[in-house]
Order: sequence, then C-alpha cells, then structure tokens
Amino acid sequence: MRQLIINPGSTSTKIAVFEDEKSVFETTLRHSNEELAKFERVADQFEFRKKLIIDALKENNIALDSLNAAVGRGGLLKPIEGGTYAVNDKMVEDIKTNPRGEHASNLGALIARSIGDEADIPSYIVDPVVVDELEDVARICGRPAFERVSVWHALNQKAVARRAAAEKFGKKYEEMNFIVTHLGGGISVGAHKKGRVIDVNNALNGEGPFTPERSGSLPAEQLVNVCFSGKYTEADIKKMIAGKGGLSALLGTNNAKEVSERAAAGDEKAKLIYEAMAYQVAKTIGEYAVVLDGKVDAILITGGIAYDKKFVEMIEKKVKFIAEVIVYPGEDELLALAQGGLRVLNIKEAAKEYK
Repeated sequence: MRQLIINPGSTSTKIAVFEDEKSVFETTLRHSNEELAKFERVADQFEFRKKLIIDALKENNIALDSLNAAVGRGGLLKPIEGGTYAVNDKMVEDIKTNPRGEHASNLGALIARSIGDEADIPSYIVDPVVVDELEDVARICGRPAFERVSVWHALNQKAVARRAAAEKFGKKYEEMNFIVTHLGGGISVGAHKKGRVIDVNNALNGEGPFTPERSGSLPAEQLVNVCFSGKYTEADIKKMIAGKGGLSALLGTNNAKEVSERAAAGDEKAKLIYEAMAYQVAKTIGEYAVVLDGKVDAILITGGIAYDKKFVEMIEKKVKFIAEVIVYPGEDELLALAQGGLRVLNIKEAAKEYK
C-alpha cells in the first residue's frame, strides 16, 4: 500500500511516501517568515502549502494515481477518541471555521482531503492531539466551572505503545496496560489501559511536570497573585505557562541538551533544575500507576529528550519498582501516520467517522 503522508509544522511541511511501513521518499519543505506573513490565518496557507507538495511529488516522479491513500496530521478538532478517521465534510468545516484555535497541524486534514479527492483515494488523519478517552472521574475539578482537558502527544504515545505491545510482549495494544511518557518541548504522561488513555496531563497549557518551555502545574494562589499584580497582561501570563516557562524561564534556554551539558560541566543550578524536571516526570508516572491500580505492564519513555541517557536514568531510578522501563528515543510521526492509514487499508480496523 502506497500512502502520501503530510505533517505540517509552523514553518515547514514534512511529507513522505510510504510503501507499507517503508519510506521510499521523504522531504521537508521549509517556509520563510516572509512567505507566511502574507497569510492572515493558518487556514489561508492551504493553497500555498498544497502547491509545494504537488510540485515536490512531480519533481520526484511520484504520480498521484500511484497512491492508495493520503494521510494528514490531525489538528485542533473537537475532542475525539483515538484512531484513524476519514476526513469528511464535517471535519473540514470545523477546521475552516476554526472553533478551537489556530495551528499548522490543522492543514494536514485539509491538504490530505484535497489531494485525495483529486486522486480519487481516501484521506485520513490519525490520533490528533485532541484525543480524549478520559474516564469521567478524571475530568472532575474542585470548582464546577473547571474541567480537566485532554491535550497531549497522542500520535507518538499510541504508536510507541502499539510497538511495545507487539515487539516486547507479542500482544495487541488493546491487551496491555502502559504508562507512556513523551519527553519533548512539552511533556505528557498517559495511563494507557487496554487501548484507551484513561488519564493524561494536559501537556499544552498547565498540567504535570515543567518542560523545556512550559511551566507545568503551578501553585494556584501564587499564580492568582501574579495575575492580579498589575504587572502582566493576559497574554503575558499565558506565555509564562506555555512558551516561556520551564527551562526557558529558569535557565534562559529551552534546549534540554544544553542544560544537560551545563549540568555535566559543573553548573550546580542547571544540575538542580534538570534533576527537578526528571523528579516531576517520575512523580507524575507514579500518579498514573495509581490510576492503573498498580497493574502496569511497562513504563515507556519516548520523545527527543529520551536520547539523554542521564535524564532517563534519573527517572528510571525512581519508577523502576513499578514496572520495567522501556525507552524509544525520538519520535517518528511520519511512520506513525503511515501505520494508522495502513491499519485501515489492510482492514485491520475500520476508519472512524468524525461527527
């Protein structure tokens, strides 16, 4: 099965062609600030990015009629359960009317649908960040106007969980209980119970461990005091939580590798802060062991920071009593998208309908 995979980012669009699970073509189309400044909204970039993709395929002699499906990165849709979804009119409408925020990933479904329609092939998205499988008890907060929201690294977490289930245990994802930790610019820790993520921290804006650029959970009263100090705008506060929090605020850099190197060179402050980030990750893993009633088949660690063996060791030292720790460094979103499409094309699962 041959699939076109489309993963739009803020200043680039990664594309690939997969034959089953093997990439036969892959490239990153980069977009300058000057090019993107012409567009008022992310959705307005649709034709611009689509043309670049079509041109790249033509230049590399990849015909649209050679494809079996087009798969795009899912965006900020309404909360949905995990899986592979056919891109339908309702999904396109929701993305274009933009009820839940602007993000480049929204373009994945739009471009996949357009190219798919032209080539007369199906178009899909797979496990977008809004996947919501929380149990009702996990949604409750201490005030009726508040509710916990599920925003996390669903694509990579679920792909790694499927891989571990098959490779390490010879079982299906739906038969396993995992705690999966994604370590990147944002950090998410999910409790995977028999194929559903029944609890996970909101990795986008204010839950769980602090990260290279996000504050994580903050002491509530101190946050209120800052909000009403008169020193900051609403936008300033939101930027403190996501964008200029975590390592960026504490050490002046969002580069975890740089912090690790500073700590190794004897920078005591960097060492303490880096240890604190690992400490908070480990503590969150412990919370989700409780969510799974202690029945944890393995703890999986993935994402870019998972390449740092020292950081992973700090986490493993604290959580290995819960279950075996298995590390999958980095993230392969293009492959994960291809695998999601392939499961539907090979009739291993049915494409879900977005409603």
